[in-house]
Amino acid sequence: MSFNNYPNYQKFLGETILALDYGTKFTGLALYSPGRDPFPLPHSKIKFESNEQLLKALKKIIDEEMVTIIVLGLPRFTDGKESTWTKTVQNFSQTLKINLGLPLFLQDETLSTFEAEERMKSSPRYNFKVDYNQIDALSAAIILEDFIRSPIIEE
Repeated sequence: MSFNNYPNYQKFLGETILALDYGTKFTGLALYSPGRDPFPLPHSKIKFESNEQLLKALKKIIDEEMVTIIVLGLPRFTDGKESTWTKTVQNFSQTLKINLGLPLFLQDETLSTFEAEERMKSSPRYNFKVDYNQIDALSAAIILEDFIRSPIIEE
């Protein structure tokens, strides 16, 4: 699977993108640098204690990985309508913008966890089983894949 034919691959060439699958138990992380990495890769997960603690952990990863762009998964119902969780994530996106000072994009994350479960069930990497210790990071990687495949994003 090659991503270099997608418009956002070219737009973000040379950048380091961090995707977040925000949650109140864990936040999954994935990284991708178009032109350097073959595809978005799951990175890790952060146990959620508070937004302040999560921001501190994210700042450390941003510095270590030299992240230049943030992509935050935005949950919606499958019919595209917003939920109360959608509003929570939108509020968190404002917190990220203010505290991190990096360009931030919201990406629809509908069914990303379901997709992650399906990939795990069909992959020897996960022993053909759903691994709940890695699902958040894989969901973040799927969000990042969708972001790269999206029509050109305007800031």
